[in-house]
Amino acid sequence: MEDVGSAVAWVGAVWLALVLALIVLPSALGVSLGISEAYMWVLVKTLEWATIRIEKGVKKPQPQMLKSPAANGIIERDETPMEKEIAHLHRVDFEFSDIFYFCRKGFEAIVEDEVTQRFSSEELVSWNLLTRTNVNFHYISLRLTVVWVIGVIVRYCFLLPLRVTLAAIGITSMIVGTTMVGQLPNSRENKPQKGGICVANHTSPIDAIILTNDGCYAMVGQVHGGLMGVIQRATVKACPHVWFERSEIKDRHLVTKRLREHVADKSKLPILIFPEGTCINNTSVMMFKKGSFEIGGTIYPVAIKYDPQFGDAFWNSSKYNIVSYLLRLMTSWAIVCNVWYMPPMVRKEGEDAVQFANRVKSAIARQGGLTELPWDGGLKRAKVKDTFREEQQKNYSKMLVRNGSIGSLSTGTESD
Repeated sequence: MEDVGSAVAWVGAVWLALVLALIVLPSALGVSLGISEAYMWVLVKTLEWATIRIEKGVKKPQPQMLKSPAANGIIERDETPMEKEIAHLHRVDFEFSDIFYFCRKGFEAIVEDEVTQRFSSEELVSWNLLTRTNVNFHYISLRLTVVWVIGVIVRYCFLLPLRVTLAAIGITSMIVGTTMVGQLPNSRENKPQKGGICVANHTSPIDAIILTNDGCYAMVGQVHGGLMGVIQRATVKACPHVWFERSEIKDRHLVTKRLREHVADKSKLPILIFPEGTCINNTSVMMFKKGSFEIGGTIYPVAIKYDPQFGDAFWNSSKYNIVSYLLRLMTSWAIVCNVWYMPPMVRKEGEDAVQFANRVKSAIARQGGLTELPWDGGLKRAKVKDTFREEQQKNYSKMLVRNGSIGSLSTGTESD
C-alpha cells in the first residue's frame, strides 16, 4: 500500500509540475507555447476525417443522417403572413374557410413550436465524436468506433483532470477552451466602459467568464441555489454584483434603483446584463426584457456565438443542474466562441424602452448570425400569456375591418 501511495503521489507531483511549467507559467508571462493551437489543429483534422468516414459509411444518401440545422424541424412550415394567405382564399368577405389557417398554425405549434426547440441542444451537421450531439447517428465502422473510444479516454482521463486542476488553480480562461474575438472593425475599441451597461445574448453561465477575459464587470442576475448559489455569494465579496429574486416585485424595484445609482457613478465597473433572462441554445435571440433599457446610460451590445463543432455550451437548466452541466462542459473537446464588441448604442428621442430593447436585440442577432424571435425566454418554465393569443385575434379583426368584411357580414345578418 505504501508503494501504491508513493506512486500516486509521484504521478500527482509530475502532473502538477507539467501543468505549472507548460500552462500556468506561460499564461502568467503572456507567452504561448502553441499547445492550444496544435491541439485544435489535430482536433479539426480528426473531426474532418470522422465526417468523411461517416459519409463513406452511408451507402445510400440519407438526408436524416447529416441534416443541416435549418432542416432540424419535424415539419416544413409555410411562413406566409396571415393576411396574404387568407387573401388567397377570398377577396373581401369573411368565410368559414379562414379557420383552416388558424387550425394549421395550431397543429404546427402542437407538433413542433419554434420556442420549445430553443431550449434543447442544437443538432449538428456532422458528428463531433460526442455521444450527445446528434441522435441520428448509428454504428458506421469499427475504425470510427475505435476513434470514438479513444476520444472518450482522452476526454475523461486527460482533459477532465487537466481542467479540474486549472479550476483549482484559478485559470478560468484555460478551463473553457479557446475564445476568439470576431473580426468586427474597431471591435476592441467598442469594449464596455465604466458607467456603461453591457448587454449580450445568453447561452451559458460561462458567458460571463468569456467576457471577463477581456475586462471586469459588475454582474446582474437571478439568485440560484446549490453550487451556483455558492459561486454567486463568493463573487459578491470581491465585486458589488447585484443578485435578485425575480418573483419579488419590491426586490426588482430595489434592483432598478441600485442599477441607476451604479450607472450614474462613472468610476464603477460596467454592468453586465443578459436581458433574455435565461439560456438559449446558441441558435436564436429571444425577447430582451425592457428593464435593462429603462435605466438610462450607454448600452454596449455584445454578440456571442459558440462553435458547436467542438462542444455544446448551452445550459438546459430545466434538465441539468450546474454540477452535471460542468461535467458535460469539461468533458467536451473544447469550448470555442466568437465575441463581437459592437458600437455603443443610446436611446433615441421618442423611443420607448421596448423599442430600444428590440433595436439592440436585432443588432446582436444580425451580428451573431442568430435567429431573432419575439418570444419571452420565460416560456421555458411558464405558460403562454393570453395577450399573445389576443394579439392574433386583433390582427385578424383589423384585417376584416380594413377589407370591409365586418360591414358586409353585419348587413347580411340584418337582412336575414
